[in-house]
Amino acid sequence: MARMHARRRGISRSVRPYRTSAPDWSNTDKETIIKQVVDMKKEGLSSARIGLVLRDKFGVPSVKLATGKRVDEILRENGLESSIPEDLRNLIEKALGLRKHLTENKKDLHNKRQLNLTEAKVRRLVKYYVKSKRLPAGWLYKPETAEILLSR
Repeated sequence: MARMHARRRGISRSVRPYRTSAPDWSNTDKETIIKQVVDMKKEGLSSARIGLVLRDKFGVPSVKLATGKRVDEILRENGLESSIPEDLRNLIEKALGLRKHLTENKKDLHNKRQLNLTEAKVRRLVKYYVKSKRLPAGWLYKPETAEILLSR
């Protein structure tokens, strides 16, 4: 698979083994895992961070194999889903950081290009999420109001 804004391929790395059920050694207590996911979200952790903590501290290699649901599905069922999807939020935060940097360093051409590429990714993701109804119809990314969006 090629990179989005570069003409090169990605790096090879390890791949999670194909499994249809949780391994024998893993923690598979469904109610406990769901309770931990809800508690960690209430503490302010993102869904990616929740998965890492469950893997590293609680011995749950895959939440989906242990509970039958993804972390986002568990959060949606418990009413803890964020208004903006996590990957979109991360890209908007990156774009805000680049904009702040460019206000102080106006001649930084490399970061101007990186800002253009990042905002192109944001617009592409917004189009996808509006089409799949995760965001309301007519939702647009505006750099001027992006900081207000993330404060919610």
